[in-house]
This record gives sequence, structure tokens and C-alpha cells, in this order.
Amino acid sequence: MEHASLEAFLKDGAEALAKGPVAIILIEDLVEVESTIRHHLLAGFRTLLALGPEGLTLPEDLAAKVHLIPFNMLAPGALTAALNPIIAATPPATWMYYCFNTEYLFFPFCETRNVRELLAFHTEERRDAMLTYVVDLYAADLEARPNAVDLEDAMLDRAGYYALARPDPANNGHPKERQLDFFGGLRWRFEEHIPAARRKIDRIALFRAQKGLELRPDHTFSIEEYNTYACPWHHNLTAAIVSFRVAKALRYNPGSRYDVTNFRWHNSVPFSWSSQQLMDLGLMEPGQWF
Repeated sequence: MEHASLEAFLKDGAEALAKGPVAIILIEDLVEVESTIRHHLLAGFRTLLALGPEGLTLPEDLAAKVHLIPFNMLAPGALTAALNPIIAATPPATWMYYCFNTEYLFFPFCETRNVRELLAFHTEERRDAMLTYVVDLYAADLEARPNAVDLEDAMLDRAGYYALARPDPANNGHPKERQLDFFGGLRWRFEEHIPAARRKIDRIALFRAQKGLELRPDHTFSIEEYNTYACPWHHNLTAAIVSFRVAKALRYNPGSRYDVTNFRWHNSVPFSWSSQQLMDLGLMEPGQWF
């Protein structure tokens, strides 16, 4: 279903937001748009919004299942300008999710369980948000795939991930409780090409709408408990978003295009497109969900 603008959708089609969980796909270019949408429909989201460039079209079978909304995701501040009005219009307690094109959500046991089961369990644990790690993928052969996107021969880093305490400016820089900044992947290995504010790989991509909730430009939320990796009493579920986005940007941007001729290193391994591989690498955990 096509809409004239985000404002028009929020005026005339916002009732769709009551059918959660809601997935929001933010489309920055035309690379792997269809595969991104199909992956998340198969994951079990009941409502899917696709915000992308004017003139974007989808295959007929997808067009009937997706709310297609024109939005310039390359404009400054586009992330919060797109997400916050949608969050505000969504009924409280509805589960939501967001990602960009060429990004794919994985969670423990996703081959046999859907996202609604995942979020039902997480809700039972009295959690309103879930930490996701954005795990960089990249093509094994950049000569064959100059944009670094290759679903059939994708690689990821098996090592090089780490976390640092997240300082609280309002508390003399002391660490925030149950919050960490996570790093690794291409953002770490090619950090000279990545602005410092964009080097983190943590994102609270799954969350429940709430009155007054706002997403901030650094992928954290205005309610601090949403930004925690676990509750106080035990470890919780985490998920992963495997993403070609950084690899693609390093190949597109003039400042890095000619410096990056190969993403492979001694810790590169083929991605099996399985949740088990991500759990084995410590890039997500099942918590108490067996």
C-alpha cells in the first residue's frame, strides 16, 4: 500500500500501527531492498513500513503487504525525523523494530521460532527493549562485488569485538548502570574512515512504544532503562542485525573508496546465515529462553 508522505500515513493509515510487532525499514538506496523486506516479513512482523526514496516500487506480492512511504533517508537528521513521529503515533506497549536496507535481523532459534514468540518471552521478563548488535557483513571478493554486498558469499569478523563502560555526563562521568558501548567489525578495523560518534555497534532495535519515548541520533532512547543490556537480576535475550551498511558506505564514500580494496583479514569467516553461528561467536545470547 502506497502513501503520499509520512504525514499522510500518520493521518490516514496509522491504525496499522496497532497491529504489532511493527517493523520499519529505512531505505537509503536501492541495494537489496526486496531481500531486506522479505527477510523481515518471514520473521513474523505483522506490520511493515518501508520508508524510502520517491519513485521506489516493490514487486506486486510485496506491495500488498508493505506500507510504502516516501522519505529522504539521506537528509540530515533523517533517522530521528522518521522514527519519532511513528513512535508517537503507535499505541503504547506495541513492539517496534527498525533497520536499514541490506540489514537482516537474527535472534536465537529464529530458524524455528518467529519474532512474536521472541517478544512474548521478553515481555514476560518485564523488558520493554532489547539490545541488538549490528554485525558487519562484507563481500568476500570486492572485484566481483564492488559495492561490498554479496548475500551468497558474505563474510563477517569472528573476533575483535569489545565493550567499554558508558559514562554518564550527569553523574561526573561515572559509568551508567547496565549500559555499555560496544565496538568491533569494520567500524573498528577502519575507524580512521568512521566518525567517532558512529563507531558503536550497539542498537536498541527492538522496543515498545511509550508515551514521550524518543529515539536519539546515537541509537539510544530518552528513557534510560531502554538502553540497558539486561535487567538487574539476570541476563536477558539479545539479538543481532547482520549488516552490509558499513561495508557499502566504505566503498561508496570518496574518502575511503580507494583505500579499501579488501575487507578480508585473518579473522574473517564465511557467514552461514544461521543464529547458531552468531551465538557461538558471542554476538547474541538466548538468556533464559531455551
